[in-house]
Amino acid sequence: MSTVFINSRKSPNVLKKQGTDQWVKLNVGGTYFLTTKTTLSRDPNSFLSRLIQEDSDLNSDRDETGAYLIDRDPKYFAPVLNYLRHGKLVLDGVSEEGVLEEAEFYNVTQLIALLKECIHHRDQRPHADKKRVYRVLQCREQELTQMISTLSDGWRFEQLISMQYSNYGPFENNEFLCVVSKECGTTAGRELELNDRAKVLQQKGSRILGI
Repeated sequence: MSTVFINSRKSPNVLKKQGTDQWVKLNVGGTYFLTTKTTLSRDPNSFLSRLIQEDSDLNSDRDETGAYLIDRDPKYFAPVLNYLRHGKLVLDGVSEEGVLEEAEFYNVTQLIALLKECIHHRDQRPHADKKRVYRVLQCREQELTQMISTLSDGWRFEQLISMQYSNYGPFENNEFLCVVSKECGTTAGRELELNDRAKVLQQKGSRILGI
């Protein structure tokens, strides 16, 4: 009986080829992402997992570098890819809704559920997490209607304070302090706090009205 010895060591060229085959290049909205087939296959039913299958039912073009072309926003794709890499949601300042939109497009089911839970908890936070900031605008009587009608971006009218010191003089030359407010998160609130001059104007108008 003869014995056959099989050399289990693979040549460096074979190993190199196998290693290269594991890497996948994606061109998402003009931004390149380099990852592995293992990462993209974490959710077997996802768009990304189906995309890299040899018998894929998805038709995706490739660019001149061989990267898969995906017409989506790369800013919101990065958290989706990182979640597939390590299973953690890292937003880095992007909105949950934006990432949720991408997670639903790529059909990453566990990430979809996690994002919906995060959004729910965010929306249920106590009102104390938000603050109302105020601004005081000085204007003439003839400017009032236009100024109030053009309020936008969440600002709303709160109070009108006359700065008329005397009952004499044309009414159209009267000046007013218009107090407007907006509800903001605590970080944005610090950026929108009243400056010293506005506070002085508000106090001045209050003294005129005796309030």
